[in-house]
Amino acid sequence: MDNRRKKLLFRSWHRGTKEMDIILGNFAEKHLAALDDTQLDAYESLLEVPDPDIYNWVTGKNTPPANEPYSNLVEKIINNKVYEA
Repeated sequence: MDNRRKKLLFRSWHRGTKEMDIILGNFAEKHLAALDDTQLDAYESLLEVPDPDIYNWVTGKNTPPANEPYSNLVEKIINNKVYEA
């Protein structure tokens, strides 16, 4: 795994809330290796979003924005099913 992916994996597992560590950490472990540079850019921008926002999208409490570069990744995370909503 290259350095960029290693850093993203670390950031995914060290979010600040256990729930998001599990959701994003598991997603990153399964999918980071297959993401291209554009998708990695989008994932980096997603990691800048506050945990409560991502958590609410993943659990269906709020609808994720459709016009953000990370919108497709949010759908992949929702479909990853590494959590119990």
